[in-house]
Amino acid sequence: MTVGYGFNATLTARPGLGNRLVDLLLTGLDEGSPGASEHCAVYLVARSVSRPEVVHVTEGWSSEEDHHRIFAGEAAQAMVAKIGGLLAEEPEYTDYVPVGGKAGF
Repeated sequence: MTVGYGFNATLTARPGLGNRLVDLLLTGLDEGSPGASEHCAVYLVARSVSRPEVVHVTEGWSSEEDHHRIFAGEAAQAMVAKIGGLLAEEPEYTDYVPVGGKAGF
């Protein structure tokens, strides 16, 4: 698959909720969830080494349109709502156009 759109998100959980945030984000790979979509080529959840409440998500999608369409769906919106309740501050997003690399996990 050609990855035509991607983004990084940095999310900061409320104190003591970093593990719950990671667990919830990883459900994004479950059947029917956004990361399980055929249009999602990269879905990586990582934690900050120095700040365990800070979680980074990197996603790569076939196109920006596919990403927005999938995230407008019921499963993605339910996940977003749950994530919001765990956050200490607004997430930071950086959109990008991938130009190369490797995404095998």
